[in-house]
Amino acid sequence: MLNGCICCNLVGQLADALEILANDLQPDRIIIETSGSAFPATLAMEINRLSKKTGKYVLDGVMSVIDVENWRGYDDTSVTAKMQARYTDLIVLNKWECVSRRRLEDVEDAILGLEVDPPTPRSKSDRGWVDKNIIFGLDPQLAKGVVTQSEYHHDHSHQNEVEVLSVTLTSSGSSCGVNMEKLYELLEEPTKDALYRIKGILYTSTTPKSSDDSSSSIPDTHTRRTRYILNWSFGRWNFTKVPCPADNSVSLASSAAAPTDSGQITPQLISIEPELSLTIVTAKYEANKWQKRIESGGLIALQDTHDSVLTVQRIL
Repeated sequence: MLNGCICCNLVGQLADALEILANDLQPDRIIIETSGSAFPATLAMEINRLSKKTGKYVLDGVMSVIDVENWRGYDDTSVTAKMQARYTDLIVLNKWECVSRRRLEDVEDAILGLEVDPPTPRSKSDRGWVDKNIIFGLDPQLAKGVVTQSEYHHDHSHQNEVEVLSVTLTSSGSSCGVNMEKLYELLEEPTKDALYRIKGILYTSTTPKSSDDSSSSIPDTHTRRTRYILNWSFGRWNFTKVPCPADNSVSLASSAAAPTDSGQITPQLISIEPELSLTIVTAKYEANKWQKRIESGGLIALQDTHDSVLTVQRIL
């Protein structure tokens, strides 16, 4: 689910997304990851509603992850921070190994400053890893308290805390995917204060490298066009190889694909899904600058010479 606020205009799509996962993959657990400015109460309310309606889902709990290395706290003790803390069952402190003891204590003091009574339980990750016995099987007493819309007023003011761009790159014909060398320039350029997250799906025939110089989680040994999920945060990124959707291509008639004197038209496979689809979350007042930078900088392009259409839109 890309390009929008999951707790505002996309909450209605949550039921469809869960239904697809339940029918196609039959997972034991489903983890819903939101942005750092989302209201968990709205999602908890929707899952509780679906649970009563379908009997398929049970809300396990709400967990918030704090990047101790980069989190500066909420200087204005924002509404978003207080609402997240109120409906969170567990706080995980991540990247705490990268900072001093004083820095860790400052972050914990900022959490206590949100004045949640009793204080939300906290746990530390082990270099990004968290025991499944900690994060699964939470007692979601706080989140279960959100039952109906009348009990909760969703204030959209949290949308003013970040700005969001939607970026798509489509091809007019067959393609080898995204030019990774150009994309690396985009991933390496932003500062921590300008961009917060880049998330999306892309196709490439070049095995992408994560920021730690490792290959994707499932290395390729060929040059076939392959689908990847991109996750970027605070100057670090990784690629994860994922299967192509079953209905990812259609056959179109193309007179240019057959000799002009043959009198026949050769079907050509083209992708329904864009070559690249990204959601970029920026700091306030940064979206317009980065929209112009992406549109004019050649940072997102195809690997081959086929015509393409790059679309960059401000959606929040």
